[in-house]
Amino acid sequence: MKRRHLAMTLSKLKGFLEPKPELEQYRTPGNVAAELLWLAHSLGDVEGKTIADLGAGTGVLSVGACLLGARKVYAVEIDGTALETARENAASLGIDCIDFINADVSEFSGRADTVIMNPPFGSQVKHADRPFLLKAFEVSDVVYSIHLAKPEVRCFVESFASENGFRVTHRLTLSFEIPAQFPFHRKRLERIAVDVYRFVRCRHGEAEAE
Repeated sequence: MKRRHLAMTLSKLKGFLEPKPELEQYRTPGNVAAELLWLAHSLGDVEGKTIADLGAGTGVLSVGACLLGARKVYAVEIDGTALETARENAASLGIDCIDFINADVSEFSGRADTVIMNPPFGSQVKHADRPFLLKAFEVSDVVYSIHLAKPEVRCFVESFASENGFRVTHRLTLSFEIPAQFPFHRKRLERIAVDVYRFVRCRHGEAEAE
């Protein structure tokens, strides 16, 4: 599957039926999901691997990972309604390699070769991304995650990763589209810049990333 085809396929999946602002439930755009997954696939972190999608939402990243050959995907999502939509999205493409887990990410106790996630940006609840990063660093040695492309966020993310024994190997800056879906939205379509990170666990004695 080509990257463009992957982006188009993911863009056609169902979004949130009842998005919750406190959970910052914004559908991961197909192009952003495809870029993250294509990077992971090109570095050997998807095909034949066990993947954990933390805060899976409607399953865009989970479905994409399966389309690129993941052996198994754990889709962990606290919102049962969103998880049901994820099931429908997977079924619409005949995908059966996803284990849907209705739970808070902090309750996930499995292990994964790779974590992929689009955690809350912390716009509604400050530091809402921290539990996701902590769990990701706990359950895998390779993590892909999406965060706001702001200097202060970059500083925090890189410092937080280092404090937990991880280093940044890649960072892609992309445009992330958010359609108006909550009363506080003032524009029909908001475009924000986000960074897609790849973190890897530091080997013993390994220096931090430049």
